[in-house]
Amino acid sequence: MISVKQALSEVLNLIKPLDIEIVDLEQAGNRVLASKIYANRDQPPFKSSAMDGYAINSKDLNPGAELRVIGQSVAGLGYNGKVTKGNAVRIFTGAPVPKGSDHILIQEDCKKSDDKIIINKLFEKNNFIRPQGGDFKIGDSVDAPVELDPSLISLLAAMNISKVPVFRKPVIALIATGDELVAVGEVPKEDQIISSNNYGLKTLIETSGAIARLLPIARDTAQELKTVLNLCDNVDLIVTLGGASVGDYDLVHSTAENMGMETSFYKVAMRPGKPLMAGRISGIPILGLPGNPVSALVCGIVFLKPAINAMLGKGNAAFITQNAILDRDLPENGPREHYMRATLKSDNGIQTVEPFDKQDSSLLTVLSKANALLVRPANDKAKIKGCNVKIIPLK
Repeated sequence: MISVKQALSEVLNLIKPLDIEIVDLEQAGNRVLASKIYANRDQPPFKSSAMDGYAINSKDLNPGAELRVIGQSVAGLGYNGKVTKGNAVRIFTGAPVPKGSDHILIQEDCKKSDDKIIINKLFEKNNFIRPQGGDFKIGDSVDAPVELDPSLISLLAAMNISKVPVFRKPVIALIATGDELVAVGEVPKEDQIISSNNYGLKTLIETSGAIARLLPIARDTAQELKTVLNLCDNVDLIVTLGGASVGDYDLVHSTAENMGMETSFYKVAMRPGKPLMAGRISGIPILGLPGNPVSALVCGIVFLKPAINAMLGKGNAAFITQNAILDRDLPENGPREHYMRATLKSDNGIQTVEPFDKQDSSLLTVLSKANALLVRPANDKAKIKGCNVKIIPLK
């Protein structure tokens, strides 16, 4: 068995960023920008008003001064003339500042009478004018790679970017294996169970920015497994579920090797998730996850999600851990790295974590209630309440 760190390194060595495609801006949300992109306009494209009020010449900014209102400037329709001494132009937030004006007198600081205003007082030094290009200028850039969240999409729209270069979404084939499995909605026999881990991993894949292709359940024969593996054309990664251990019916590893798979590793010193493998078959990376639902999802978080990130151009980074304070004593850990389902709480900015008493890898109910995994190194010494530990947030 190899360590989790070694195994993740081997998985990421199988992966490379995918090719780039150009998509419309409205389709680019949550995609990963593949190359630096440049603004082709200033924002704002002209000097604009930050307040409702009157555009004036600062030389007229005196208490009691009386100014004649000669026009108005609104968003989308500016005033074409020039503001000269003794005159003012009614202006609204976002509207272009007319020539000759270098100050916006906010409407609370004056009184209007017919076509005149009288300045009440000197209020503050701010001239309430947003300079041209104050937000960004032509040639300013958004660096890549970066996930395009709502604020970045708004920024690209303001830059007038209609087409965006993004990394192609990975297509990932999911193959559940085992005679004991039936699909959701089918009626299982007495000795069968519902296939659940492929549905959970499908959600993990899709929320990570990839496309999941759910293939038929492969029964426990080498020929059927080979048939389903041969359906994995035009995919970027194959993920098998179950059949990667050493039992008489665990055929994934041997069948894949007979089909020409180059094995990177086979078995990892982690809990849950020991029966895990990775390699390459017909040029396609393959990741063999455990069939146990909890083990499959934990391994999906630890190995599959970083692999998706790498394909999306986010770099070869491991899963992100945080510090938390242990909320109860724990005995020493065994020889495998343990990912314990746990409850994470935050009080006044301090994170505390308490693992569930039951850590059996068959208990999906415990995983569904967990919002973190407490990561314990192999052979970790006993821990006491109040010490610092590493966690992976789940929600």
